[in-house]
Amino acid sequence: MGIPHHFLGYWGYGAQQELEALLTSVVENLSFRRGEALKFSTQENNPLPIWNVVYIGIDGNSPPQQNQIAAISASGLFSSPDAWVSLQENNCLILGREPFGRVPLYWTQQGQIIWFASQLQLLLPILQQSEVSIPGLYGYSCFSYVPTPLTPINQVFTVTAGTELVWQSDRQSGKLRSPESKNIHSWREAPEQLTDEATAITELQTLLKDSIERQIADLKDEPVGVFLSGGLDSSVVAALLVQAGVKVRAYTLDFGDTGISEYPYAEQVAQFIKIPLIKVAANPNSIKNALIPTVKALDLPFGDGVCVPLYLLCQRASQETQVIFNGEGGDQLFAGWTNKPLIAAGVYQAENPAGEETFIQQYLRTFHRLGGYESQVYQPDIYAQIQNLHPEDWLLAALDRNECPSLLHRLRRASLMLKGAQNIHPRATALGFAHGLWVRSPFCDLPLAEWTFRLSGELCLQGACEKYILKRAVENWLPPEIVWRQKRGMGVPLTSWCLNDFWHQLGIWLNPEVLRTHNHFYPHIAAQIVEGKLGAAIQGRRIGETLWLLIMWQLWRSHVLNEELSKQSWDHPFWLHRWLWRNYKIIRNS
Repeated sequence: MGIPHHFLGYWGYGAQQELEALLTSVVENLSFRRGEALKFSTQENNPLPIWNVVYIGIDGNSPPQQNQIAAISASGLFSSPDAWVSLQENNCLILGREPFGRVPLYWTQQGQIIWFASQLQLLLPILQQSEVSIPGLYGYSCFSYVPTPLTPINQVFTVTAGTELVWQSDRQSGKLRSPESKNIHSWREAPEQLTDEATAITELQTLLKDSIERQIADLKDEPVGVFLSGGLDSSVVAALLVQAGVKVRAYTLDFGDTGISEYPYAEQVAQFIKIPLIKVAANPNSIKNALIPTVKALDLPFGDGVCVPLYLLCQRASQETQVIFNGEGGDQLFAGWTNKPLIAAGVYQAENPAGEETFIQQYLRTFHRLGGYESQVYQPDIYAQIQNLHPEDWLLAALDRNECPSLLHRLRRASLMLKGAQNIHPRATALGFAHGLWVRSPFCDLPLAEWTFRLSGELCLQGACEKYILKRAVENWLPPEIVWRQKRGMGVPLTSWCLNDFWHQLGIWLNPEVLRTHNHFYPHIAAQIVEGKLGAAIQGRRIGETLWLLIMWQLWRSHVLNEELSKQSWDHPFWLHRWLWRNYKIIRNS
């Protein structure tokens, strides 16, 4: 089965000796052992583009498919890679990704050479200078991830999920043409919709079982892990694995008394399907210790509070297995709970087309990040630079009415292309790979996903019941309390941690002098947030979520971009005990 790895390579016209020296120096400076290099191609008098690829990992290369010079798979099943690099006889380079977005693929052009890698950090030494991309920063602050094809670094881009980028070379001039983007898969509403509930249940049960069979085909007798929250999606995956005769160990998070406990639900599922359940503590101390390793493992900045707890799950699971299953993707396929307010917004927009907000603007607000607070968030230079950027533009393709005329299918398409392919799946893979885990997501199955676009809206969302057809299909596989309970998001207690356990750390992570020197965020933004002065909507749980968004970005700059920190200042409230600061505020405001 091997162990997860990454690759770095180049293609184009350049000085072969210099390119090889640069490639070698990058690999030698890594803490991983080098895999075997492939080959380069050149021909005197009639030059072809030269190329080389190096795999970076513990046990070398994956078996490439036809015409492929590099490939990577989140699951370890290389019959259908998630990201690939291939060459064609007519001097073409192709970089491609499958539509679920499980593994990113990055590229940059230096002269007439395209450098490509499966990890952003591998490309940083190739650049003469690594500068923060202001559009990437702005996108991150709006969504908690950097929208593709942007990255947080200038002149480095990522291939959008479900597309291929194709470069043609000109032998005579020795120059590369601009890349052409080809859409190789699009989530599209089927012209005929399935309305019969009994037929849908039978077909869905078969599709779910088939997906599991494909993902366990290479397993011998070794145990696998499953991340079990006690929610419907992960519980379905666990039940299907047990039905298929796989040895399963479940792992679940325990936030103690401060978060919304999912442990009782996970325990109920584990007992029902008779598998062992390992509880992984996600307390403030373990979160703090894992924070910087998580930032490094993620490679890209991801601002969701669930990232560090997921790192802890991967860390624990890696002690006992090499393959981990999750329930990611179920919300996107079956119209999870976040769709209900958007459907209401869509109906309102149809009735009131001249309303204050467009539907895309309402969709943007569902990310609950810093969109709309730009003048209070950024320093003047950055605020001026983002005036011509419109975050709604990053949503337009996903919400394309031509691909999905009906609102519910359009929302599911958007969720697959945005929150799924650009956030949930790539971060899950990155965290798994950092611990030597293959990551398998049975809901990321193309036949299953395409089938869901045949479902009538009533089968996905019936009244107030989301995921209706999935619940009906699995209701005999799990306890009814699990199948039919109301969905809640993972209760990561970010606000409690930030305002209590990490209070002093806020003054370090979001130090005003460091922020002032970076010249991006307003220096005293952390104090503004905790005082409730940034905006009326940033209260309660949003305080912790917003602080965490900023913390993850700043730590990414320090530990991935390796920027030197300036001297820290004391002009902030976080060096005081919080109770003392609260009393000071009362006196100051009286």
